[in-house]
Amino acid sequence: MNLDQIRAAESRLLLQTYDRNPILFVGGEGVHIIDENGARYLDLLSGIGVNALGYSHPAIEDAIARQSRKLIHTSNLFYHEGQAELALLLTQRTGLDRAFFSNTGTEAWEGALKLARAHAGLLRSEGKHIGTKFLALEQSFHGRTYGSMSTTYKAKYREPFGPVVPGVEFVRFNDVADLRAKFSNEVCAILVESIQGEGGIRPLTQEFFAEARALTRSTGALLVVDEIQSGMGRTGKWCAYQHYDILPDIATLAKPLAGGIPIGAVLCNEEAARAIHAGMHGTTFGGGPLACAVAVAVIGAIEKEGLLAHATEVGNYFQAQLRWLAADHEAIIDVRGKGLMIAAELDSADLAKHAVAEMLKRHIVINCTSDTVLRFLPPFILERAHVDTAIQALDEILKEKAEESSGAQAAAEASSLSAGGNKRG
Repeated sequence: MNLDQIRAAESRLLLQTYDRNPILFVGGEGVHIIDENGARYLDLLSGIGVNALGYSHPAIEDAIARQSRKLIHTSNLFYHEGQAELALLLTQRTGLDRAFFSNTGTEAWEGALKLARAHAGLLRSEGKHIGTKFLALEQSFHGRTYGSMSTTYKAKYREPFGPVVPGVEFVRFNDVADLRAKFSNEVCAILVESIQGEGGIRPLTQEFFAEARALTRSTGALLVVDEIQSGMGRTGKWCAYQHYDILPDIATLAKPLAGGIPIGAVLCNEEAARAIHAGMHGTTFGGGPLACAVAVAVIGAIEKEGLLAHATEVGNYFQAQLRWLAADHEAIIDVRGKGLMIAAELDSADLAKHAVAEMLKRHIVINCTSDTVLRFLPPFILERAHVDTAIQALDEILKEKAEESSGAQAAAEASSLSAGGNKRG
């Protein structure tokens, strides 16, 4: 089917949950994704942070081919070769002790919430006073299943599906005083993203993160960190919390973990793991042989190709170029991020939407989050030359828009003067 046929079929057959761009992608190579006509698009979004190694990477292709010939699925009632190997790789690199594998990021976050509540129940059985309340952050985004949605801040994600899961209170982002005021023995966990993704690529401050760690330790509550977008090397470290030298009790991973094959992970320390025993939690597809084999291959490729250091180096260059652009364009009011998790915040939602659309016309894929924030989540294999291409395009778009606005303002002023002159005459 061609694009028009597919659009017509989807309008009849699918729930209308996405407002898709009218482009049919059929392939990809490196940092480029290719449409039905053979046109190549520089992908600076990587499937919303998923395609860490870009497209058609041999490590992923080889792992899929090799494992598909052996075993794709067993069930978690039996052993296979992949889970222990992947768990070892992840725990060694994150500082945590144990893993549970899921299918998606939101499912991983659900598992983390269940683990935190179960841990609080265990502490109560041991005579400690601790409640079931979660403290989450304003502007947070943790997913679209019920627990994840209930700990996500923006009302547009929660209100159509209410009532949501009770026992969640939101803390002002990076406000240490508000965190202290809302924390008590009734809290079983503080929930954070090291760097908020959907919330606009907003990093926690060192002070706020450290206070969250200290407060939870004071009562036995858990510090739970969502690394679904920021983890697996995107910021130049395996997890963004490692930039802060703070170790959480639970962390969740997903998006780039297997470079496009669905898998998520809940990582935790031994203290949190005490709360779970056989039968309390599970999954049919999570941690299957195929997904685990590909995730192992992705980790190997990241290390073999030096992509943690590369993400840092190219990410720093990308931010420097955006700041150079900001010096010429007042419309860019902030540039922030870490590694290849980068934002350029513009001064209006209309301009941000326009910039995304115009970049796409120039065959460059980005997106907008929090209305005004241009979000860049490119593959880890991005090079400086690709950054230069994007910066030149964005520079042209902002100049054109500024000239258009200046022309419209001049025309309006001239019209006003003309009207005033006519009135006086």
